[in-house]
Amino acid sequence: MTETTVAQVMAELAGLEDPKMRAVNEKHGDDHGVNLGKLRAIAKRLKSQQDLARGLWRTDDTAARLLALLICRPKAFERDELDTMLRESRTPKVHDWLVNYVVKKNPHGEELRLAWFADPDPVVASAGWALTTERVAKKPEGLDLPSLLDLIEARMKDAPDRLQWAMNHCLAQIGIEHPEHRARAIAIGERLEVLKDYPTPPNCTSPFAPLWIGEMVRRQDEKR
Repeated sequence: MTETTVAQVMAELAGLEDPKMRAVNEKHGDDHGVNLGKLRAIAKRLKSQQDLARGLWRTDDTAARLLALLICRPKAFERDELDTMLRESRTPKVHDWLVNYVVKKNPHGEELRLAWFADPDPVVASAGWALTTERVAKKPEGLDLPSLLDLIEARMKDAPDRLQWAMNHCLAQIGIEHPEHRARAIAIGERLEVLKDYPTPPNCTSPFAPLWIGEMVRRQDEKR
């Protein structure tokens, strides 16, 4: 099997570029026009290739970076490398995939969570909040949930969009997973009204925290 080069992959991605898809993606801040299903099919064919992933990342092309995140080995990155990559990730999809597919599986994830959580850059801070939300749901031991609610209550209303969304997700997760804090989480959401009027398609759960919490708790109760 011959080694696949960055140039070969970039040519393949260029052939998959769809102007209509790019126009849709750009409305959400993502500057690429490659169907994600086709991108995942390429990743499945290439399998895990860390050197190729690093080469694709260096192109600064969004589709190439998304592919890089699918074929990389998450545990192979050093802490500072991931920190640099996050600060280079200015489109929402690359940012989200880096956090969810790579950082969460990396041994430096908790260290990065703490560093990013307090970062003055709101986009970087949103990654810290996303990792914190993961811990709220799966490994809450050691987290100070009342202090998290204090921060959300004080800062979420005026936070920039990406950070506000991440803080709101954390608020909802605290209310869903921790009954002892549920009433306060709902009260904070009702008072701040963040995402209260967010357009939600039929059969989808609203991101407005009080409704989100109520719906997820209802589903949990149904399973019992």
